[in-house]
Order: sequence, then C-alpha cells, then structure tokens
Amino acid sequence: MRALVLEGGRITLTNRPKPSAGDECVIRVSAAGICGTDLELLRGYAGFSGVPGHEFVGTVEDAGAADSGWIGRRVVGEITVGCDRCAGCRAAGRGHCDVRTVLGIRGRDGAFAEYLSLPATNLHAVPSSFDDVTAVFVEPVAAACRVIEQVTVDSRTRAAVVGAGRLGLLVAQVLRAHGADVTTIVRSEASRSAAMALGFESVTVGRGHQSLARQFDLVVDATGESSGFAAAAALVRPRGALVLKSTFHGETPISCSALVVDEITIVGSRCGPFERAIELLGDGRIAVKPLVVGTYPLAQFAEAFDRARRGLKVILTPGSASA
Repeated sequence: MRALVLEGGRITLTNRPKPSAGDECVIRVSAAGICGTDLELLRGYAGFSGVPGHEFVGTVEDAGAADSGWIGRRVVGEITVGCDRCAGCRAAGRGHCDVRTVLGIRGRDGAFAEYLSLPATNLHAVPSSFDDVTAVFVEPVAAACRVIEQVTVDSRTRAAVVGAGRLGLLVAQVLRAHGADVTTIVRSEASRSAAMALGFESVTVGRGHQSLARQFDLVVDATGESSGFAAAAALVRPRGALVLKSTFHGETPISCSALVVDEITIVGSRCGPFERAIELLGDGRIAVKPLVVGTYPLAQFAEAFDRARRGLKVILTPGSASA
C-alpha cells in the first residue's frame, strides 16, 4: 500500500505492507486531516517515526471472526489503544494506558496511508448523512468536546479561545453550542476573518487584547506555541480556569506566582467523546466546511503540508490518484 512515512523529520511517499486483520480491523482510508500535531511531528514532537495521521474516515475491509460485523461499515476511530489492565487504564481509561499506542503519534502507524488498523473497540460508525469531509472532523471535534467534560460551561460563562486555528475554531464552536459567550484571540488578519465568518467576536493580539486581562471565566490555549500559555494566562480572571489544548515540540516557560495568587485552575485536555462530537456535527451546530482550505491525494503531500502550514484544515485522500 502507499503511505507517507516520517523518518528523521523527513516525510516521503513509499510502499508499506498492508496491515492484516489479526485482532484488529483493517480500514481502507477515504480521507484524513492534517492537524497541528502532525505538523509538530515533523519538527520532532513525540519522537515519532512511521506513518503519521490520526483524523480519518474509512471503510472496514477485513476483521477477525469476532468483529466481522464491522466489515463494510464506514467508520471513524478513537486514536489511543490501551491494554485495559495497567494502573493507568484502571485509573483513567485507555487514553492514559501505561503502554498505550496512539494512531500516527506513538508506536502505531496512522492514517496518511491507504490502510490502517485499529481494534473494533475504538471504532464508531459514521452516519450515512456525513460526507467524508464532515466525518474527518469527528476526532478533532471530540477533542474540543473534552473541555466540556472537564470544566463547567453554561450561559453565564465568558470564555476566550487563544488561537483561532484548526482546533481553536472547533473549541470556540463547542463552547458556544453549550451556551458560553466566546471571544477569539488571534494573531493574523486571516485568523480574525475566519473567526468572524463563524460569528465570533475576535481580538487581535497587540490591538486591544491587553484590555481584556483577567476578564474571562474560562480561557483555552489552542495556539500550538509556547507563547500561547502566557497570552492565555493573562486573560483568566481570579479563580478562573485555563485549559491547555496545545501539543507542540518544545518547552513552555511558566511564571507560577500569578497563577498561585489568583488561584487559577489549570487543566490539560486531550482526546474526547466521539458520540457527542457525532451528535453536534449531525445537528449542524458545528460548521466544518469553512475550515477546509484544500484537498490533496497522497502524491501531492508536499503541497498539502505546505498549505497546512499556512492555513486551516487540509485533507488528504489516500484513495485518490490525482487532485
């Protein structure tokens, strides 16, 4: 099968063995999204080598006898595979397994290939009303929904999302769908335009955002940059919550004194509930089509990654031979 393989910071299109069923389902990938984490992998994040990509939709083509009912079904998949036995699994679920693998991120080949494999327990059937573009967004929308599970959000919540990019605009929409008054904090005019097109009040860093210091009940850092933490922390009101959604290659300097004095709650936030994401997408409460800036076959991966670095969501179509 054709696959994009990352080795030593360089990604190439090559042939890899097609996965076999065994204890997992083999899925032919229809579409896969490039996200910020994928771009950080190229910079060395997580030390990953192999096939990247974790946002996908595809059709199950093969499975073991116990999971044969999945064959022919169109699916998306949760990205973490755990052992269900270790202390991490018992305490917090497979997402925190001590020996976990993570699709396209940690010890497991991902979705930038014609085929991938996942256990049936990770799969979710895609509603027939979803086209491939909508389905690709189930995983990142689920990640956005994780915030709602971790902090209280209602009509009284004044929230800010720092970083109106691929994930930030999904987080902003999820918060709004749960009643919050949401402001996006952006760096570029393009991000500002994207946020405003989705109906969000938007403030550009350096052009008045300082006046919003210590004003928000909830602030989400979705910048994917080390500077994002400081920008987000400055916006949280005393005894407010700061949620970290960014993963990136590098370290973040933190000045703890103000966080202690203002008694800020800091929450790390990762993967989330697929059922809730599918529900929100199905109800039309999350707009995803405006976030897509390009669709490319695997053979045009260089152009696709370059476009992703300069814009919002880019989608790869492993089954396509041309654009």
